[in-house]
Amino acid sequence: MKTILYNHNPEQSQLIRDIRRLERDVLRMGALVEKSFRLSHQALFARDLTASKELPLLDKKIDRFYKQIELDCTLIMTHQSPTDRDLRCLSAFMQLVRDLERIGDYAEDLGNISVKLFSYPPHPLMPEIAMMSHHAQAMLATSLVALGDLDEANGRNIKHLDDAVDNAYERVYNALAQQRDVPGLLEPFLLLGLAIRCLERMADHATNIGQRVAYIVTGQRS
Repeated sequence: MKTILYNHNPEQSQLIRDIRRLERDVLRMGALVEKSFRLSHQALFARDLTASKELPLLDKKIDRFYKQIELDCTLIMTHQSPTDRDLRCLSAFMQLVRDLERIGDYAEDLGNISVKLFSYPPHPLMPEIAMMSHHAQAMLATSLVALGDLDEANGRNIKHLDDAVDNAYERVYNALAQQRDVPGLLEPFLLLGLAIRCLERMADHATNIGQRVAYIVTGQRS
């Protein structure tokens, strides 16, 4: 993924170097979150318990990036002399890494759900939930490409992609809620309800990332 190309004065000041380092760190954090999402998908739909065990360690790495980037942004704001555009970029980074951190948290939640679902047979709705996961992962990937390219249009368009995830959430939720005379335990139905909620929220955070990219470029909030 390309480093964010952010137009500064060509003079190689410490401020410029620090912001470019932050840009790289944000994209590295994004790559870890993408990996976390892929592992959660593998755990939930391929019933891969090995993948679920990798998620807590990966989440710790994501959290370290999140805390360090937040701290670095704060230090630049308070100890250097960023321009208004620099401040806009730093502010967006602080919000954006929060979105990434939350997606990582939801991925770990999905891993935990997969462990609890392992002892139950796959539900007939799993293929539709898997498509929901694929779509949310594609939204995250698109948002990170928009960030890497500072592509305002691509960032804003992600908001429209979220409709497919929201619609899938409604369909699956209604199908689960309307089932009658369910044999056995209710736990798998409750767990699937939690899983689709995690996926819906992950898509929302990917949408937020796209909106923050547009804000970095234009200075306007949608």
